[in-house]
Amino acid sequence: NTVMATQMTDAHRRFMQILMSNGITEGSEARKLHQHCCETDKVYYAHNKLDDFINTINSHLQPLFMQIRKGISEDDGRAHYAVVNLAETEVTKMASDYTEIELELFRKTMDLIILSENGFASSTDILNLADQLKTKKMKKKEAEQVLKLFVEDKWLSEKNGEYTLHTRCIIEMEQYILSNYQDVARKCNICHSLAIQSQVCESCGIGMHLPCVKKYFKGQTEPRCPKCNEFWSYDTP
Repeated sequence: NTVMATQMTDAHRRFMQILMSNGITEGSEARKLHQHCCETDKVYYAHNKLDDFINTINSHLQPLFMQIRKGISEDDGRAHYAVVNLAETEVTKMASDYTEIELELFRKTMDLIILSENGFASSTDILNLADQLKTKKMKKKEAEQVLKLFVEDKWLSEKNGEYTLHTRCIIEMEQYILSNYQDVARKCNICHSLAIQSQVCESCGIGMHLPCVKKYFKGQTEPRCPKCNEFWSYDTP
């Protein structure tokens, strides 16, 4: 009985379980985890075969409507991996962990972030929403605690009182965001992942993540849009 190359081994199962319990795993950590799982279960390990290893897991997850997805951190452009439940692409995914009022605050925060110019929402603006919720009004102190929880659970990121969507949230909710914010949500023209924090061409409207902008225009004295070739009017990072 020959062993098929795509057979799911204990190493694959172990890798997937750890990935699920982490919520999201940074690329270099995923590579270490790949090595650890192969060595623990004494299966062949090749350092450059992480994507193949993940593809094998994904072929077995397909009937379960699940998938390991790769996403890019909008902060520094580094790769991250998360297990996504394809059957629940909406915010309902979070319903088992949060109350209805907390979810409403999250949706409203998401609105502010996605509809903003720069992909951020200030804590002041978010807290002002707390007493306008339909479910029931939330005190500011309570709302602050809930925001803290969203940051701990890696749905939001916070920097100097400004909130944006965490890489985990972008990976898991990409389809939800693209279909619910069709007029404003866009994919990065370079890496083709959803871009929340981005620079947008003033002529043709394509968007690019800041790390992708940095990479793309590296060494160019006069940066031009990769699509319409018009002058790129932003300061490049």
